[in-house]
Amino acid sequence: MQPVKDIKLTKNTTIKQLISEFNESGGFVAKKVADGAIIFEKMLDDKKCIKFLSFPAAIIATGCRGIVKDLVKNKLVDVIITTCGTLDHDLARRWKDYYHGSFDMDDAKLRKKGINRLGNVLVPNDSYGIILEKKLLPIIESIHQKQQVLSTRELCYEIGKRLDDEDSILYWAAKNNIPVFVPGITDGSVGSQIWMFRQKHPDFMIDVFKDEQELAAIVFDAKKTGALMIGGGISKHHTIWWNQFRDGLDYVVYITTAPEWDGSLSGARVKEGISWGKVAANASHVTIEGDATVLLPLVVGNVL
Repeated sequence: MQPVKDIKLTKNTTIKQLISEFNESGGFVAKKVADGAIIFEKMLDDKKCIKFLSFPAAIIATGCRGIVKDLVKNKLVDVIITTCGTLDHDLARRWKDYYHGSFDMDDAKLRKKGINRLGNVLVPNDSYGIILEKKLLPIIESIHQKQQVLSTRELCYEIGKRLDDEDSILYWAAKNNIPVFVPGITDGSVGSQIWMFRQKHPDFMIDVFKDEQELAAIVFDAKKTGALMIGGGISKHHTIWWNQFRDGLDYVVYITTAPEWDGSLSGARVKEGISWGKVAANASHVTIEGDATVLLPLVVGNVL
């Protein structure tokens, strides 16, 4: 029996010390954050482990883009599985700013002003579709001249190596040769730009089965696998789906805001994946309920 202890903070408390205080405090989600930080650290220390990072696009519209970038820059992950919107936000913010807003703003007025609202983040048209069309199409043209059929992993690499921006996730992924897979590549502005480019260049193709072949090779060759998964949807499912073919993930840290009672994948706790063979029965795992923009900096900050 471990006694519950009070959290003690000082003006010099570090993130690592705070996580240690959470571990001693026995406080609901705080304890889960501590467990997640410990599991993530164990995953990083296990040299036999291939480390997956999955996340949806929304957090890349926020300052958490910097947290993900640091994970990639410091080679703390080996494989990324994400959504098309991640490419949208990572690239758009390379050229234009997003802005602070409020959940309570008048959306009809924002529409008239050409401003899109993503929660409490404001994304003007000039900072999104317009700038992506202007800047991305020349990049796609350059890629097309070299290669006509690409996997999404190859597309992300080719875009990343053409960027000169150390704040970009794609830049560091290309520089560190960390594969980025986007199974839902058409579901976003970058996908739309590719579709528009293909109207005049019908030989330009995205081969998603080539991605699956690469993922199969990664999973089948891995001695152990682990995953830091933020949010649900296709990113989470593609990560756990492929890992069922090697009897499941060995380490899992999952951050979600989704409820479990509606049966959704996003709300499914990690332990449900054990019944499918997507998580190993003896895996170190935790599901942390809460907003990733608060929790992810704590889990990652503990190791950085």
